[in-house]
Amino acid sequence: MTFRTFLRHLREGMKNVFRNGWMSVASITSIIVSLFILGVFVLLVINVNSFADEADSQVQISAFLNTGVDGTTRQQLQTAIESMPEVSKVTFVDKAQGLKDLREKLGADGNDLLEGYTEETNPIPDTLKVEVIEPSTVSFVAGKIQDLNKQYSADQQPIYKVRYGKGTVEKLFKVTRLIRNIGFAFVAGLGLMAMFLISNTIRVTILARRREIGIMKLVGATNSFIRWPFFVEGALIGLIGSLVTAALLFAGYQTLENTIGFDVTLNFRLVPLRQFGYPLGGLLVLLGVLIGVWGSTVSIRKFLKV
Repeated sequence: MTFRTFLRHLREGMKNVFRNGWMSVASITSIIVSLFILGVFVLLVINVNSFADEADSQVQISAFLNTGVDGTTRQQLQTAIESMPEVSKVTFVDKAQGLKDLREKLGADGNDLLEGYTEETNPIPDTLKVEVIEPSTVSFVAGKIQDLNKQYSADQQPIYKVRYGKGTVEKLFKVTRLIRNIGFAFVAGLGLMAMFLISNTIRVTILARRREIGIMKLVGATNSFIRWPFFVEGALIGLIGSLVTAALLFAGYQTLENTIGFDVTLNFRLVPLRQFGYPLGGLLVLLGVLIGVWGSTVSIRKFLKV
């Protein structure tokens, strides 16, 4: 194919988009509606996954120390835990700070419940707060921390108890994993539905022009000569529809982001648009163009057998 022929196909494809008027509008509208629904669920999945990741990352191990553990032993324990490859951070919280944190967590009720506790009667033990790199390893790391007691005799073991929410944490991981899987499956299903809906609309558009295709075939036009303008037309329809969809989605999401911002009650913030805007926009445009070309290709194939 010469460059001149390619330019001819490009011109014809662009003319066809405007020449077919309402049929082109119907195809573009089909793309906008389908991709918009798909895009909304993609945005939903992105934010649900972010919420699930945030919930996972807040899982923490608390290693409570026995009364009487000296600073040297505590430092040895902290160093041993920090050297574990799964651990990202270890923070020592003394009993005084622990009581203060508990009062703040309980709020107004905390002052009544914890009234009368002094530094001498403080029931909160010294604690090592441990954060892990990968939340799914929390139970494994908790076991390794508990095993540090084996380095000491039975009456001198420094760790009183290791707690990480056993049972609850495993359920949390199962729920977040299920949410992710359902989200991805739903988006994939919507993507396939969008492809078939859009391609069928484009097919109806081309079906209305089967007489034109038949005449071109009878006067000697080659299959590629007939096919290329339809490729261009399908690609343009997909491009226009996907660009409009991206603009509508991002404008709506930005408005929502500015309105909702941060929900203190749920400790949840919408994922900023700048973190995924370009990849998602590029994906929508690519999907729109590919579906437009695919719909044209599949639809015109049978008419080229004339």
